[in-house]
Amino acid sequence: MDIEKILNKIGETYHPITNECQQELIANSKIVSYKKGEIVVREGQFSKNAYLIVKGCSRVYYLKDGKDISDWFTFENEIMAAIISFFSEEPSPHYVEFIEDSVVLEFSKDTVDCLSKKYHDFERFISKVVTQTMLGLCERLYTIQFNKAEERYKHLLNIYPNITQRIPLTHIASYLGITLETLSRIRNPKNRI
Repeated sequence: MDIEKILNKIGETYHPITNECQQELIANSKIVSYKKGEIVVREGQFSKNAYLIVKGCSRVYYLKDGKDISDWFTFENEIMAAIISFFSEEPSPHYVEFIEDSVVLEFSKDTVDCLSKKYHDFERFISKVVTQTMLGLCERLYTIQFNKAEERYKHLLNIYPNITQRIPLTHIASYLGITLETLSRIRNPKNRI
């Protein structure tokens, strides 16, 4: 597994980091494998780790009145964390679950803080990660508030064309703010009444 190559690839997505910074990040991180369905953060826990997805995918969700609501998904070359807890050092309102068997580069908040102080490029990298995460959540909120269910689904497919092969439809429906039955009708127009 070529972690440097992976870091260069995500540097293209967010902001490039120097080889020296990459080496220090690798030295202060660990490669971890998680099984499908494994939950690494639960509501009420403090989360001090972030995960660069090398292989696999995950989701962040919360429970509301016993219902499981997906808040966002992450795939290869993306960073996932229980972002509220990770940055505010408060208990997480979210759960973090791996949807597939996954391999990640796991690093701590202390590592992020240390590298951000030491390397300006890493500080910009983290800033871009947070900015893109927040923009994605704002876009999701806008889509849920102002778009019809079918438009929301099409928008999601534009972002993640193969999401239905990787994420269970129940999670996709909750992410879109619709029922599984509505999602089934959208996906199969022949079943519409």
